[in-house]
Amino acid sequence: MSVVFSRRGFVLAGTALGLAGCATMPVLTAAAPGETFTELEPLLAVEARPDALVIRVTSKGCATKADFVFHVDRQRGRAVVAFARRRLETCKGPAGTLELRFGYDELGLTRGERIIIANPISPSA
Repeated sequence: MSVVFSRRGFVLAGTALGLAGCATMPVLTAAAPGETFTELEPLLAVEARPDALVIRVTSKGCATKADFVFHVDRQRGRAVVAFARRRLETCKGPAGTLELRFGYDELGLTRGERIIIANPISPSA
């Protein structure tokens, strides 16, 4: 038995798969003015991946994921996520970057949930 798809069938199938992919992970939304807190650790970047939220921070080479803590606060149908260092780096290495992965299960986030990052995001920090 052979099945022949029309162009419309391919478009509809592609659209359905695309929408299904969007619904399988939380959605990273830009913070509105006043929703970030300058007192928090400045992040160099934030990326929503299919299985985790990945942040990039500055490091002198001795920071680890264990040195960071997070807090999730749910407001107006959104999850506001904040990251902070537990302790300052005391090593004297050259400044570089560190990429940290926080799984959605670890953060307590659900599929399709909107995420706001409370930390300032400054690529040049």
